[in-house]
Amino acid sequence: MTKNDLPLVLISHKLPVDWITSLSGKCRLLICAEASTNNISELTRYINQAEGLFTLLTIKVDEDLLAGATNLRVVSNMAAGVDNIDISACSRRGIPVGNTPGVLTEGTADLTFALLLSIARNLPKATEDAKRGNWKTWSPTGWLGADLSGATLGIIGMGKIGQAVARRALGFGMQIIYMDTQPCNESEASRLAIDELLIRSDFVSLHVPFTIETRDLINAEKLALMKSTAFLINTSRGQVVDLDALNTALREGKIAGAALDVTNPEPLPPDHPLYQVPNCLILPHIGSATHHTRRRMAELACANLIAGLDGKQLPHCVNPEVYQSKQLP
Repeated sequence: MTKNDLPLVLISHKLPVDWITSLSGKCRLLICAEASTNNISELTRYINQAEGLFTLLTIKVDEDLLAGATNLRVVSNMAAGVDNIDISACSRRGIPVGNTPGVLTEGTADLTFALLLSIARNLPKATEDAKRGNWKTWSPTGWLGADLSGATLGIIGMGKIGQAVARRALGFGMQIIYMDTQPCNESEASRLAIDELLIRSDFVSLHVPFTIETRDLINAEKLALMKSTAFLINTSRGQVVDLDALNTALREGKIAGAALDVTNPEPLPPDHPLYQVPNCLILPHIGSATHHTRRRMAELACANLIAGLDGKQLPHCVNPEVYQSKQLP
């Protein structure tokens, strides 16, 4: 087989070459422009030739894009979530969709706890005051924060990441309560309904996927249930929190603070009012941003892609029903 006979794969963003070495000799690559949040125009131009599509969360794979994807055999998303992809539309076309679960659990849990510690101990304001020359001397009442030991952490979504956060919290002497559709095996955690969890928690950490049911899960009504001394941490999906309601709750002192790794929209515009709220810490979606984690995510995405091009079942497939009528090697 000559190079020109190899299947064409579109990669929606530039990636370090050593992250995708497993694709060498398996396909021809067309890599879209750097730092674009939506390369739809470039993808659309070549999608009719592509047999594989390697995407990030910022790329919408919807009916409009798929309509021209007459040769597409696999979509591989370099993320655990796939809310950027119309799974039903892919399934109707018999296209398997892959994701990269598991490898980002520990990195995201670490980042969650970094956010929790930062907002609890008032680090954003303390850092800003130090830079601005407002640190005149040691003060017994300066930059006071909240204690973690003995505090109650409410985890909404007790999947792999939620449980990893719980393990870290137990090491700090926190009490764990959680809300999930299914009970977990964490013996030191108590399962509650969401309203009761919000009422009792000193810290609330979100770890649910984005679905129709979880859109604006944390809204004005839910924020009103929280303690005025409580903190909200979101490292799941931005659409889970109503940012307008959060902005109001923070400005009116209904909760003590918030720390967000995800927002809606992303990126959050620089003029968004939440940036002006001193007790709100916002990061640019870096939950999985460690060298090891991001590389492993890329490698898993490549493994899914290669399997799809070879006509084999993807190692991590979110729509396995596409194989029900297929004879796989």
